[in-house]
Amino acid sequence: MIYDSVEEFAATLPDFGAIAGLDLGTATIGVAVSDSMRSVATPLETIKRKKFTVDAAALLEITTQRLIKGIVLGLPRNMDGSEGPRCQATRAFARNLHRLTPLPITFWDERLSTVAAERALLEADTSRKRRAEVIDHVAAGYILQGLLDRLHHLKDAS
Repeated sequence: MIYDSVEEFAATLPDFGAIAGLDLGTATIGVAVSDSMRSVATPLETIKRKKFTVDAAALLEITTQRLIKGIVLGLPRNMDGSEGPRCQATRAFARNLHRLTPLPITFWDERLSTVAAERALLEADTSRKRRAEVIDHVAAGYILQGLLDRLHHLKDAS
């Protein structure tokens, strides 16, 4: 099921189990995963995009190996909050992925996640070549950490 609301997404999750975060680009998919307690997001890998069936197979292999309980996709809204063609492409990817997995799927506003990832990598004195290799899955980590923080806030509020 695809949930626009993080609250509805959270209600479908078991108490424990990892969540995967995805940063969808036109050429790559950054992947991050959480720990089973959902405290920390860890950048995992960047998948070079080929075609949907190949990309989805790679993602579903990760979800199986890592016992993932839910998926969050970064939603690339415009700076004014509106949704453009990239958001439509992300939502279409989610619909197609949903047909292949029973895992709940939600979205997280990813505005500036790549900027934050780039800044963190620069502060870590990462070379330009290495930044290009890891930026997408580091951005996925920022997306996933935002969701994890929200889930903890929801849990604390209840």
